[in-house]
Amino acid sequence: MTGDLTERLAQAFDFQAHACEDLGSPFMGRLCRLLPGLLPAPLLERVAGMEGDLGPRGQSVPLRLCGALHALRLQGRAGLAKVYPPEAADDPTLAAALSHALEAEAEFIHGFIHSPPQTNEVRRSCALLPAAAWLSARRALPLTLSELGASAGLNLHFGEFALETPAGRIGAPDPALVLTPEWRGEAPIVSPIEVAGGAGADLSPIDPVEDRLRLLSYLWPDQPERLELTEAALTLPPARVDKADAADWIEARLAEPRPGHWHLIYHTIAWQYFPAPVQERAEAAIRGAGARATAEAPLAWLAMEQDGGRPGAGLRLRLWDGGAEEDHLLARVDFHGRWIDWQGALPAE
Repeated sequence: MTGDLTERLAQAFDFQAHACEDLGSPFMGRLCRLLPGLLPAPLLERVAGMEGDLGPRGQSVPLRLCGALHALRLQGRAGLAKVYPPEAADDPTLAAALSHALEAEAEFIHGFIHSPPQTNEVRRSCALLPAAAWLSARRALPLTLSELGASAGLNLHFGEFALETPAGRIGAPDPALVLTPEWRGEAPIVSPIEVAGGAGADLSPIDPVEDRLRLLSYLWPDQPERLELTEAALTLPPARVDKADAADWIEARLAEPRPGHWHLIYHTIAWQYFPAPVQERAEAAIRGAGARATAEAPLAWLAMEQDGGRPGAGLRLRLWDGGAEEDHLLARVDFHGRWIDWQGALPAE
């Protein structure tokens, strides 16, 4: 392994270890600290062919490898069940098991890491549900959903989920799953939500049936709640997710009139991955449609994204319902939905 590759790998794994620990996964932190010294030569050759940043801002090599190993664990392969949570193992024992898996399952691992990581964190619906209730209280209309970067489309089902809040439960009366984030800040408004339908777009959508293992493998092994919630969401019929460029798709979607509905466009930790020209075209299409929106056919754009603030992501709602554009910072939200700090005032009369 060349010195350059050694340094690039070390930086990528160190950055990912800290990120995982910050997001409540000490086991992933351990994996990311152990793996750089365990990779066999053929795997290093495979990684050496990847250009640019090997960390989460680029190729995400640490998450690809950790995902491959978790996929083996979920299938009961390579003896990893003995050293993965809920079992405990010291670092030498864990390292030995990882080394064995990397050698014995080389073909599987090489195939798995060919594709970049893709998750569909359903706990991010803890931001979508109170925002949808806010909109419904603002104007009692059913919602038509358009999700950008929808992955497997699990968060297109947020109307079938429920959220526990200090003001009461928001969402479906008989939910497929219940979200219970740590609640900070103001109590939200509780209002009935009616979802009339929706669709999403993704350049590489995940089939929730055929790609179930890949979807689950990127959930971290010491966070069983994420696994349970995702499995609950997977019991619902697959949502429509079109394989499409985000700008092309939303331009076409906005060309369809939707009187009598809120058209809610949203994305959660996805916008940063769109190339700048795609961002510019998508924003222009949304703002153009906003300028044409009316009280009978209002438009809302909800973004849970990195915004330079701390902690977590900003939850920003822009809306057009016949008047001037409104811009509301509703909350700050943990990237994985572990907590939400609600800041949204009640909708204007």
